[in-house]
Amino acid sequence: MQLKKINPQLQQALIEHELTEANEMQQETFSTIKSGVDAVIQSPKGSGKTTTIVLNVIQRLEKSIGECTRALIIVENKEKVLEMEELFLKIGTYTDLSILGVHDKGDIDYDKNIISLGLDILIGTPNRINALFSSAGFNINTIRMFVVDDSDVLFRNRMDAVILRLSASIDKTQRIFFCSEITERVEILADKIMIEPLFFEMEEEE
Repeated sequence: MQLKKINPQLQQALIEHELTEANEMQQETFSTIKSGVDAVIQSPKGSGKTTTIVLNVIQRLEKSIGECTRALIIVENKEKVLEMEELFLKIGTYTDLSILGVHDKGDIDYDKNIISLGLDILIGTPNRINALFSSAGFNINTIRMFVVDDSDVLFRNRMDAVILRLSASIDKTQRIFFCSEITERVEILADKIMIEPLFFEMEEEE
């Protein structure tokens, strides 16, 4: 992908998996996400939001450091967890970043054990992530990227209180919402938890 100052090893992995052309969303948002500012990114379904999240998290974290979770990604359901986890393993070929996907149907004790051993990227459903951090006493302040995928869907399903609670537990982090539609709830939550967020709205390609 022709993205400004992209990590060469990430670039190589993208090429190997035939992800060679950056779409409008990826081109428009790459520098912003890399800079660490808060953002709300709207793009139609099927436009590559998952790929955008994965490549930007890898770009920002680069390599494993210590035993602290540095990226927390909230997704809608088990299927989205597995899809994103698989994509991280694909295009994270040349990094040593450790990844765990958690969901409501998994074994919570197993999840706690893996997190306690040290983890870079945690992907999960809102309820499972909330249960893990509220019951296990993990330090959430190490998180550098707090990403909510399908935020419009999650907030419509009344998950906004969970997102607010998790966000409030982190002193300083980059907060990013991805959505198919910037709804009133998305705007309200962004206003509550973000610092001067940038809004990106992508039109459906003809």
